[in-house]
Amino acid sequence: MSKQFLLGFDVGSSSVKASLVDVETGEMAASAFFPEKEAPIMAVKAGWAEQDPQMWWDNAKLSLQKIMAETGAKGEDIKAVGISYQMHGLVCVDKQQQVLRPSIIWCDSRAVPYGEKAFRDLGADACLGHLLNSPGNFTAAKLAWVKENEPEVFEKIDKIMLPGDYIAMRLSGEARTTISGLSEGMMWDFKEKRPAKFLLDYYGIPESMIADIVPTFSVQGEVCAAAAAELGLKEGTPISYRAGDQPNNAVSLNVFNPGEIASTAGTSGVVYGVLGEVNYDPKSRVNTFAHANYTTDLDRLGVLLCINGTGILNAWVHRNITPEVGYAEMNDLAASVPIGSDGVTIIPFGNGAERVLENRETGCSVHGVNFNKHSRAHLVRAAQEGIVFSFCYGMEIMQQMGMDIRKIHAGKANMFLSPLFRDTLAGVSGAVIELYETDGSAGAAKGAGIGCGIYKDHDEAFATLKRLAVIEPDEHKRAEYLSAYAAWKEQLSKI
Repeated sequence: MSKQFLLGFDVGSSSVKASLVDVETGEMAASAFFPEKEAPIMAVKAGWAEQDPQMWWDNAKLSLQKIMAETGAKGEDIKAVGISYQMHGLVCVDKQQQVLRPSIIWCDSRAVPYGEKAFRDLGADACLGHLLNSPGNFTAAKLAWVKENEPEVFEKIDKIMLPGDYIAMRLSGEARTTISGLSEGMMWDFKEKRPAKFLLDYYGIPESMIADIVPTFSVQGEVCAAAAAELGLKEGTPISYRAGDQPNNAVSLNVFNPGEIASTAGTSGVVYGVLGEVNYDPKSRVNTFAHANYTTDLDRLGVLLCINGTGILNAWVHRNITPEVGYAEMNDLAASVPIGSDGVTIIPFGNGAERVLENRETGCSVHGVNFNKHSRAHLVRAAQEGIVFSFCYGMEIMQQMGMDIRKIHAGKANMFLSPLFRDTLAGVSGAVIELYETDGSAGAAKGAGIGCGIYKDHDEAFATLKRLAVIEPDEHKRAEYLSAYAAWKEQLSKI
């Protein structure tokens, strides 16, 4: 009997990755991504960021062709399809499902004034009480921009969707979306448990533009004849999962229940925790969305903390302070100085305005350097400590919302490759860190397995998830870590 696979797509802004997961073993059989160099982002004006959805489809097809050739898999061997995607984007299609304009993606900032005006006009109580966030720069505000600035496009819109909804539509021929997706676009009302009519009405957006809502884990559609012929899949293959990249990263790490935390620390850093009750931060320093397993009967909220200046700071330090050594040697250099970097502190917010600081742009700054005492090793360590401290600063906000942070799940990648970074995060937060071997496309594939019933639940789906390391907080050094964190916070408060 031939092997059976689950297919996962991860639609990012830099590439589209496809992976095949072996149903029986849970192991990744093959993965590939296209383009091999970073995908282009169109910026016609300052602050704009757009991509052509057709490019996502083309790259998904190329990635799939490569992994099918590598494994020898045939269309009938693939039992279900799952999709992870870049959050907050806007795709507009007409009645023929043709794209009407390039997608306005997550990092486009043109809609900020539209979200801010809605927040003022509708009031904090209405927005936070129903949406759990300010309308901000999310999908609904982006559509409001289209309505005002491109009325000829707006008039032709039949359905709006998120990037993952678009890929699912190309696969199935049907426009559908999820509650989790609507919540990330500020189009889900958590009080009324339905699309956010009050915000749509404010913007003048017909509710008919929202695609049919399907559960995140369910047979949401089937591969249609046209897509099957184009991709080499079997017609009728279920499409049974879709989620934004941050909820999906949590799913990939088997983070489903209240108090469980998923974290990433690439160019920017994310801490994503699951909350078991509807709540929000009054200052919108962290965002609250419906998690992948949220339903109208089960409150599972994903609280998202994003720090812009994480790995990008470490890379800057590497380029400018330790260019002649690799990252491993750089970590050894940092470990040669004590906790707290002998009084050197770095405020890491040098990659734009930080939501955790109420959208202030403080810049990155270095404090406490003594020319007779400190070396570049102190700067390297202070940079990593500053990144950790920014995480912990945001996690305190999450704790104020009622989240009990005891365990952090992360992939063994980027900043989590640094023992100093991991030890400091465990030492300051008091949480156990567990590192796993996984990625978004594999998580999407296993999500599809849950959605179509191949796996009875998430525990079965992720039973084979490989735990690579466990980092326990060092209680003997806890006071030193907390003292260094307190000194960092004091410096931040002065800024």
